[in-house]
Amino acid sequence: MLKPEVDALVPHVPFNRRTFIKTALGSGFAAAVLPVSAQTIHTDSDGLEAGEVAFHSQGTLIPAYRARPLGKTHLPVILVVHEIFGVHEHIADVCRRFAKQGYLAIAPNLYEREGDPTVYTSMQQLNEQLVSKVPDEQVLADLDAAAAWAGENGGDLKRLGVNGFCWGGRIAWLYAEHNPRVKAGVAWYGRVTGAKNAMTPANPLDLVADLHAPVLGLYGREDPSIPQDTLAQMKQAIAQGPQAGRGSQFVVYDDAGHAFFADYRPSYRKADAEDGWRRTLVWFKQHGVI
Repeated sequence: MLKPEVDALVPHVPFNRRTFIKTALGSGFAAAVLPVSAQTIHTDSDGLEAGEVAFHSQGTLIPAYRARPLGKTHLPVILVVHEIFGVHEHIADVCRRFAKQGYLAIAPNLYEREGDPTVYTSMQQLNEQLVSKVPDEQVLADLDAAAAWAGENGGDLKRLGVNGFCWGGRIAWLYAEHNPRVKAGVAWYGRVTGAKNAMTPANPLDLVADLHAPVLGLYGREDPSIPQDTLAQMKQAIAQGPQAGRGSQFVVYDDAGHAFFADYRPSYRKADAEDGWRRTLVWFKQHGVI
């Protein structure tokens, strides 16, 4: 793993709103997805330590939402990589769900330098004006720094996993190819191919030879943004790649589209989401992230 720049680590206490934060991380939803669904799940914080923390990465103070069992240490760590919409209520809730299972889960704001994803009223605006400006290299460095923070604050980096959704699903693949300390990854409907440019110079398919850990890929057959033939290419490449990644698996839900886990959106498919979550927990346990 590349050594991250982690200076002036902030302890796991509530974030100092007076000096930095503009809005509460992990609260509210992006304008592009309003109104939210009545079926939105809320996981309480009973028995947890949950809220905002921060760490330095490449000279920038990065806020993150983290949740962990109250009073526990030496915890397995899950990096939760947010969707295109950033660290909103759903991502914070996912962190609390992991914490209820005994994990230290941390979701860093990987858009901190580029802007606020909640203000954009359309996916096109969000993509063109913010997401397209976020370099993969920076994202991976920020995740390294988040992992380092977790290791300094009650986490056991010998039991490190990464879980990402949508935009973050692609990043979950890339991070499993980037960090040799990752024991397992889960990528929810994350692209494995796509356009390349200065910000995204390579895709997961291009970097299979660097895969350090098995990844569980969870996809919807009715997702037009991720053609099934790209998953077939990824499977073939993994089968010919390093031993560390050959245990990767793909689960494709026949009637699901994109974002089938996102309970706050119309795309949510309850049965598939619950099955995927069950598989996620089993996957991490099977691969030593427990």
